Amino acid sequence: MTACAIEEAAEPGIARSAPRAALTVGADGCYAARLAGEGDARFAERWTLDGPEPYAVPLPLGQPEESDTEVAPLADGRVLVHRRVAERRAFSLLYPTGPGTGELLLGAVESERLRLLPPSPDGTCAYALAPGEHSTTVWLVAGGAFGPERVAEVPGRCSGGVWLDRTGRMLALDRERDGITKAVVVDLERGGEVTPLLQITEDSNDRLLLADAESGLLLIRSDAAGHDRLGWGVLGSLRPVRFPECLRLADAAVTPFAIQPGQVLIPETCAVALRIDAAAGSWVGVWRPAGRRMDQLAAPEGWLAGSGLWTRDGVLQLPYATGEVPCGVARLEPPEALVPPVPHEPVTAPPQSECAGGEPYEGAGSPAVCRPVPLQQAPLTARGARG
Repeated sequence: MTACAIEEAAEPGIARSAPRAALTVGADGCYAARLAGEGDARFAERWTLDGPEPYAVPLPLGQPEESDTEVAPLADGRVLVHRRVAERRAFSLLYPTGPGTGELLLGAVESERLRLLPPSPDGTCAYALAPGEHSTTVWLVAGGAFGPERVAEVPGRCSGGVWLDRTGRMLALDRERDGITKAVVVDLERGGEVTPLLQITEDSNDRLLLADAESGLLLIRSDAAGHDRLGWGVLGSLRPVRFPECLRLADAAVTPFAIQPGQVLIPETCAVALRIDAAAGSWVGVWRPAGRRMDQLAAPEGWLAGSGLWTRDGVLQLPYATGEVPCGVARLEPPEALVPPVPHEPVTAPPQSECAGGEPYEGAGSPAVCRPVPLQQAPLTARGARG
C-alpha cells in the first residue's frame, strides 16, 4: 500500500522511484506507524485504523529517534524500528506498556545500505533489503527464531519491493544487471530462487510499482517507448502491458500507492489511487484500467502524502494529521465509484503491435512481445499456497 522515496523525474509525469509515504500502513489495514515529532524530538507512533475512530499511541523512549529511523507496524500492534547504529543496522519492537513504552531488542545486521521492505502480507514477519556491490541480500528482521536471518542472496543490485501473494512468500524486486533493470520474482521458501517477471523489450527498464494479490493487477513503470511511462498488466495474462495516456501529466509526477481489493476476476475494475506531486503540492488521482480518464481530487489538509488504503466497496481512506486532529482518516468516494463489472476476457496472445491499451507501440524497433511473463513461466501459479 505504500512505497519508497522519490528521486529525480526522468520525464514530466513519471518519477524514477516511488515517493516515501509518511505513514506505513500494515497489509491488513488495521495498524499503521510513522516517525512523529519534529527536529530533535522524533519518536515512533502507532495508529489504530480498524476501530470506529482512528487513534494514535506515541511510543517514545528515553532517547529521541534519528530522522532516518524507519518504522513499520506488525499485525499484533507492535511497531518495528530500524535504526542506524554506527556501521550496523539495529532492529527492535516497540509496544505500549501503560504510561511507558516497552522495547524488545531483535539484533543487528552489518550493512552500509539497508531499508525495510513493505509490510509482509502475513503481518507477523518483516523483511529488509541490503544491496551490495554484486548481489542483494534479503533479511528476515522480525518474526524469525534467532534474530535477523539472511533468507536470500539475489545476484545483481536490487531495489523496489512488492509482494505478489497473501502469505509473504513471493517478493518482486527490480534488479539491475549490466545497466538494465528488470522486475524479477524471489521465492523466499525456495532458497531465494529468482525468476523473470517483466520483459517488455530486451533493452527496456521494466519496474514493478504495485500489485494486488487477489486480482493480479500490476502497476508498472517502463521506458520501452523511449521514455518512462506508467502502465498496467495482469499476472498470468498474455495480454500486453498497456500505457494509458491519461496517466501522463505535463508538470507532475504520478505514483500509484493503493489498489482496491476484492476484484478477484475483474482486475480492470480495480480502483487505483495515485499520488500527484507538482510545484503546487501533492494531491490524489483515482483511475481504473477499465476507464479512460484519471479523476483528480483534493487531498485532505495534513494528508500524510502517499499513504492510504481502499475498502472493498471502493471508498478511499486517506490518513492525515493536523494541529487540531493529530490522527484522522478522510474517506473519499471518488466519482463513478461504482463501475459496471467488465467480463473477464479469455487469455489470448495479442497482436504484436498492441502495447498501450489499444494504442500502437511507437518505440523504435517494436518488440515481438509486450507483456509480463505469464505465471506459467514463474513459480507463482499457486500464489495463495505455501510449500
